[in-house]
Formats: sequence, structure tokens, C-alpha cells
Amino acid sequence: MPPQFLPDGRHVLYYVGNVAEPGVYVGQIEGGEARRLLASDSPAAYAPSGQLLFIRKDALYAQNFDPVRLELTGNLYPVASGALTGTVSVSATGAVAYRPGGIGVGTAPRQLIWFDRSGREIENAGDPVHLGRANPEMSPDGRHVALWRTVSGNGDVWSFDLRRRALTRLTTDASTDNNAIWSPDGSRIVFSSNRKGVLDLYQMSATGAGSEDPLLTTGQILNPSDYSRDGQFLLYSSSGDPKTRTDIWALPMRGGGKPFPVVQTSANERQAQFSPDGKWIAYQSDRSGRTEVYVQPFPGPGAQSPMSTNGGVQVRWRSDGKELFYVALDGRLMAVRIQLSADGHTVEAGVPAALFLTRVFEIQGINIRQQYMPSPNGQSFLVDSVSEDPAQPPIRVILNWKPRQ
Repeated sequence: MPPQFLPDGRHVLYYVGNVAEPGVYVGQIEGGEARRLLASDSPAAYAPSGQLLFIRKDALYAQNFDPVRLELTGNLYPVASGALTGTVSVSATGAVAYRPGGIGVGTAPRQLIWFDRSGREIENAGDPVHLGRANPEMSPDGRHVALWRTVSGNGDVWSFDLRRRALTRLTTDASTDNNAIWSPDGSRIVFSSNRKGVLDLYQMSATGAGSEDPLLTTGQILNPSDYSRDGQFLLYSSSGDPKTRTDIWALPMRGGGKPFPVVQTSANERQAQFSPDGKWIAYQSDRSGRTEVYVQPFPGPGAQSPMSTNGGVQVRWRSDGKELFYVALDGRLMAVRIQLSADGHTVEAGVPAALFLTRVFEIQGINIRQQYMPSPNGQSFLVDSVSEDPAQPPIRVILNWKPRQ
């Protein structure tokens, strides 16, 4: 379940599960210190009647909550019981939906699996089964995949050797380290970490040796998304401005230049990817009211050219720049033929074609990166896939829930 805005539009409820004190937190989009509200086994849902609903120890609970003072009041009380997992949701009219038992949202077992363009499974990459999203990123030489793994409650960046089928832990801090990308020569990784209370950018050696050094701190939520092939620029998303929401920025990596906005509107733009020649970026935006994939010149200015036609996220380029891939909102992997002008001003795109229905567990969200990686020729794809089809019990809805005041 993604973070939830409170009625004032300035504060956000969100869940942190891989820290020393897991639970539901409240933060302010303008920045500042986040505050832990309660211990929980899931994200909390805010009810219009003034309660937080959350799961703890296999039961669904509610507790009165003041959204102005940001304080819980009274005692918590049970709403439903019975081996609950995953998340809970509350409608505008107060109906409560939850899933009893089964495998909850975000906890289906997954592995990295190779597929061809028809969706035929070619090979299991052999990484250990993991329960959370891995946000995988392949190294430039195709030999390693950087992964987000949580072990003993600590989320870190790991490297998986595709040939030796061996895992190496890269970060060791007690905070959440995630969203790793590789430098063009594969010698370093850039990742996000909340070591100072908000996600900042850090970098370190890709071997895990040496220090983990701060790269960029702005007070907003930062997540790296791509490196230009020449190593000149790093693309990242920045969230926290109430007027522009999530934006795409570029950080010059040589010469000490200052970061600058690349796509900054009142919509959410994220997950930007450089074209192989570095003259274009592809990214996703909800400017139309639905998340779609766009292409525009880098660093700009230039028109935003739509690539998807019925919703799209998780865009990536083929290594020669002649094809784009993305995930449709129904989970299908799509391909679009694309022709870019040499002068960096015009783009022509073909009709999106469906390749196959992925087993990607999560399609879109604030911190959901691309969950697949194309081979250089675009003929096969390494996908972070649900490794089995767990039986899910039906979602239950409570229509007559009466909160206690």
C-alpha cells in the first residue's frame, strides 16, 4: 500500500518495516523529522471517521487519531481477527476491506527468471527466493545484479553474481539502503538511504570495499534512476515539494556542477532512463490523470512525446535506442519501436505491441522501480517474478463497521 495523505494534504502516513522500530510513521512533505505513531505489521489506513486501522499480531485493530495534532487518542480495539496479513483499505464512505490469511501484499515469493519475447521461461537465474521487491539493476557488463534484500529486519543493497549464482552484501548500515544503480564502468554504485531520516543519495565501490559516502542531500526524498553512458550525469527523482510533487533532476557527476530540474511540473514524474546516446530521457508521468510513458530531449527544452497508449510504467531502452520497453498497467510487457533524430529534436514511435504477461507482483507505486531488465538485443528479459502462484483467499469487506469514539 503506498503512503497515504492525511486530510491537510501536507502530512503523509507510511509504513517502515525494516528498521529497528518498525511501524506506522507520519511525515511532512515539506521535510522535517518523521514521527513513529504506532507499532504495526502493515501500513495503516486513515478512516474519514477519524481512526487509523492497522494489522498487528494477526488481528485488525483501530484507534482514534487526531489528524491535526497528529496524535492517537483512547485505546486501540479489535475490528476483525483471523490470521490477517498484508494491508487494509478504507473507502470514503467508511467501508473496510482486508484479506484474511494467505500471502499478503508485497510478500509473495519471487525470483529472477529469464523469459524470451513470447513469455517462455528460459532459465531461472538461481538467486535465493525473496519475499519483498528486489528493485533489481543489472551491471553494465551483464554479470551482476544489484538487489534490495532484507535480512534480519535490515534492508541493504546486495550484488548477485549471475554466473556464480552467489550473493554479496554491499551495504551494512542499520538504515534502509535501496534503489542501487551502477556507474557506466561498473566500478561504483549509487543508492538511496534514510540514514539521516530522509532518503539521500550515497555512493560506494561496487565491490563493497571502502566507505559508503554521501553524494547528495537536499532535505527531500531522493532516489537514483539512471547514469548517462558517458558518466556525465546522474538522473534521480526528488519528492517533497507540495507544488511539483515528484520531479526528475540531473546531477552533474564531473566538474562540481549543481543539480538541475529536467522534468518539473505539478504532476508526478519518476523512473527516468537515458537513451544510449544520452540525448533523450524516457520516464513515467501521471500528468494526464493516468501514468503514461513519455520521451523528451535531454537536458531540454523539448516536447514531451507520449510512448504508451493505455497506461505504462517501468520504462527501459534497448541498448541500441531503437526500441522502448515498459509495463502496461495490466502487467503486460510492452515494446515500442522508436526512431530518434540525430539532432535530438524529433522522435517517431510505433504502435505499442504486447510481448507477454509478466509475473511482476507490483506494477506501480512511489518506490517501485523497474522490476525487469532487457538483454542488450531486447530478445530476452530478466524479470523479478512471482516464483509460484500462491492461493489467495478472497478480500473481505466490512460495510457496517462502527468506530468507537
